[in-house]
Amino acid sequence: MGFLKRILLLALLSAPQIGFADDRLVQIFVPTSLIETGLMRHLLPRFSLKTQVRVEMISDPAKADLVFGNNGRTVFEGAGQVWKIDRRSPDNKSAIKFYDWLTSDIGQRTVVSFAPDGAALFGLPGATSEVRTTVEFDGDAAVGHDVALKKCTRCHAVDDKTHWSSIGSTPSFGVLRSLTDWKERFSMFYVLKPHATFTQIAEVTQPFPDNLPPPIAPIELTFNEVEAVVAYVAMMPAADLGKPLEHQ
Repeated sequence: MGFLKRILLLALLSAPQIGFADDRLVQIFVPTSLIETGLMRHLLPRFSLKTQVRVEMISDPAKADLVFGNNGRTVFEGAGQVWKIDRRSPDNKSAIKFYDWLTSDIGQRTVVSFAPDGAALFGLPGATSEVRTTVEFDGDAAVGHDVALKKCTRCHAVDDKTHWSSIGSTPSFGVLRSLTDWKERFSMFYVLKPHATFTQIAEVTQPFPDNLPPPIAPIELTFNEVEAVVAYVAMMPAADLGKPLEHQ
């Protein structure tokens, strides 16, 4: 998986708009000290968007499928300790999928790419040198540009040629790209207001309720199209918003 938005964790992973089957659920226990670093907000949405497996953090390690802590396989180090993951449910296919993803090269790169202030907070087990990473994207940027032109320009300006299409109160892709949480915003936009009320992601979101039809013509995308749009935004320059205004 490449890079795949900072949103509140519960809003991302428990949002009612995302329809996961019961067998696509893994429950994990994560110590508070690790949660507070923000790493889970970085990891879990990327895994869920790629695999369509929902990850739920619970407070009781005895009921968890996977437990982060001092036992099991070493997966990364940082925040003052070496972190391991312990498999408690060997027959849970979703738990196996998360375990395999986290311990794979892609999962490990995703961990190391967590650098909220420009410096990686976590490293690979036993790494002694400074870690420098680049975020990789699975989607096709050219396809993402085409998708954005077809499905996003009724509200957003997606490039220099589509400023005419934007709504005055709606930020352009360039402005959104300049935000520190742009990755989270674009990769999980469909659970955010107002998109959740009129956006459908094939095999991910639930159908609109009969009593709550979309307020405007719905937008339908596939998971691959979402990845492609994110790859396109990653390649575009951020808008230069200038220096903050100084009050006189």
